[in-house]
Amino acid sequence: MRNKRRDGDRIRGLDGYHKILPYVMPKRTEAEVSMTEQFDVTDLVRYMDKRNEEEGTNLKIFHAICTAIARTIYHRPKLNIFISGRTFYQRKDITLSFVVKQKFNDEAEETLMFMKVEPDMDLDSVSKMILGDVKKVRKAKTNDLDKLMEVVGNMPRFILEGFFGTLKVLEYHGIMPKALTAGDPNYSSVLLSNLGSIKSDSCYHHLSNYGTCSIMITIGTLHKEIKLMPDGSTQTRDVINCTFTLDERIADGFYFAKSLRIAKYVLEHPETMSQPISDPVPVDL
Repeated sequence: MRNKRRDGDRIRGLDGYHKILPYVMPKRTEAEVSMTEQFDVTDLVRYMDKRNEEEGTNLKIFHAICTAIARTIYHRPKLNIFISGRTFYQRKDITLSFVVKQKFNDEAEETLMFMKVEPDMDLDSVSKMILGDVKKVRKAKTNDLDKLMEVVGNMPRFILEGFFGTLKVLEYHGIMPKALTAGDPNYSSVLLSNLGSIKSDSCYHHLSNYGTCSIMITIGTLHKEIKLMPDGSTQTRDVINCTFTLDERIADGFYFAKSLRIAKYVLEHPETMSQPISDPVPVDL
């Protein structure tokens, strides 16, 4: 049964090392590696401010980061691998998920968002999709996943134990019902947490053993730092920190580090944001 899944294609021809990894480290949380990268977004901020003022768009740093991450995954497909049932799969789609707070206060409820990014999308189309979905959810004050969790969460404890035990078996064999995974951030390529929206810096965030998500990214607040420039001068620049937590079983650190060059280039060269994510990025890998 594990040879076929609705959301991924089984990867064959792995070397012995990768074949045994899911047995040595069967849990995703046992294979976490975390790193923080700082991006210079000075030119990006100017680019978005100019377009927002002249064209009436509503581009945001979060939208740009989502676009850059989607483009990186498109060109670095190992980042879109997941392990389930001790088997490696190549995910079929690039999907991003994040949390939306209904209001910015302690008591406000949170809603989980899920979006599929197509190869022909760029910053504008990603931005419109995010803004449209967020507006829709905030207006409705819920989504289908929230409703499902509300029903399941009200079950007695002994039923919940059996329910999630059954889900583990279904997931192991790759036959989890679509109704239970559609729109679930735990089944996305990347789960992002925009901590900058609450004026917090990025931080380490664990992965989850439930689902198939192999990458977690926290995004810090936009701030200014004095930077040493290549010509020896110093400048005050707009920067943002992002912390990445990844399942190290899907690829080695060398692959991860090189992949970040794509995200870094896109964020630091905003003119590339108007290109489809499928367009090559002029980065030496």
